[in-house]
Amino acid sequence: MRIETEPHNFFPIYDLGGQTVVIFGGTSGIGLATAAQAKGAGAKVIVIGSNEERAWKAAEDYGFDGWRAADVTRPGAVSDALRDLPSVDHLVMFAGSVVAGKVLEADVNHLERAFDERLWATVDAIRALGSRLQKTGSVTLISGRLADRPTAGGTAVLAAASAAMEALARGLALELAPIRVNVLAPGAVETPLMDRSFGPKRDEIVASMKKASLLGRLGEPADAASATMLLITNIWINGEVLHLDGGARLL
Repeated sequence: MRIETEPHNFFPIYDLGGQTVVIFGGTSGIGLATAAQAKGAGAKVIVIGSNEERAWKAAEDYGFDGWRAADVTRPGAVSDALRDLPSVDHLVMFAGSVVAGKVLEADVNHLERAFDERLWATVDAIRALGSRLQKTGSVTLISGRLADRPTAGGTAVLAAASAAMEALARGLALELAPIRVNVLAPGAVETPLMDRSFGPKRDEIVASMKKASLLGRLGEPADAASATMLLITNIWINGEVLHLDGGARLL
């Protein structure tokens, strides 16, 4: 990775030219915004999502270099999606749905999906790539505010899965060195996932969340994407969790 600076200019210009970035969950929300910014930085970008039509359309609209449709919870799906890639510089694992349900009430198979989509999909991807994951590259995972502050509304298992991603990153940073491994921990970001999670009450809930925010707003996908780009491109960040919640952890 080259970091170019002008004389007496301490603001680096990041260049991902010639590098391949693979983004699971790259067809909407934070993943899509990250893919667009990586493409803008010159990377060859491959997006992978659960829906074939959405993956194809994202690649077509943004000029990505490839797309895949894969259910990361299905055995073999992750390795199949990565099979034909000769090398990967940066792996971004942002796949994951809102798996909610109280431990005493929810179907266990449903709750297991929180770990399958996040932790085990990451393990599958790293094992599938093996030596094709370049030593000068990075792995970026995602957790969330729930890792620190779960709620009583059926988020215990999802919170556990989020916290597990942070622990996994620290262990992988040791195991995979010199490949860097970091975690983005966003707070509330306005993405299509909110539409699916909140349904007809979305606007009401979002308005309430904004009112309670220190900044009077929620995050945008572009905010989270620029933070992800920092984790991808800064070669001195390793084994870290970057909290991006507008100060919500202070409340």
